[in-house]
Amino acid sequence: MPHMLYTRKGDGGTTKTFGCDQRISKSSAVAEALGTLDECNSFLGVCKTDSKAKEPLLEGYTFADMVDWIQQNLFIVQAHIAGADKTIAKEKITHMEQAIDAIEKEMPPIKSFFVSGGTELAAKFDFARTLARRAERRVIGVSEEQKGKVSQGVLTFLNRLSSLLYALARFANHRAGITEKPPTYK
Repeated sequence: MPHMLYTRKGDGGTTKTFGCDQRISKSSAVAEALGTLDECNSFLGVCKTDSKAKEPLLEGYTFADMVDWIQQNLFIVQAHIAGADKTIAKEKITHMEQAIDAIEKEMPPIKSFFVSGGTELAAKFDFARTLARRAERRVIGVSEEQKGKVSQGVLTFLNRLSSLLYALARFANHRAGITEKPPTYK
């Protein structure tokens, strides 16, 4: 009976992506992008399990609902980077922008950078934002290497993702009555 959790095929430092018969190095730009997207998606699972994530966010959404929606779309991004015929539709970008706009309406305007922290959920979202930014950089590396094989929808989604996660971090603190602290630069 074949093993489900290991195949031994990657023991030499290579892996295979969706729809590709060739094996690629696990240190390749594609493998690095896929791993970083997976890291971001996995950490979003940690955000989703935070006890405060069950609280309402917007119009019937909880923080956890929004995180789940993000995770589902990150799987589409990963499939696209791995070579599947999938991409992020423009409507999903619009949905993200509408969520960011709705959160911003509830918040004081941004006047500076803020020190991460406040509530545990806010700190987790802020960390997820940094993972999303790294994933975006890795996907841009793939895009530059493969000259146009990464869709504009995927690139735009990843760019908006960090903005959405930043908005979620700020909103988690705002809801808890935590005042954001700017850096002192002292």
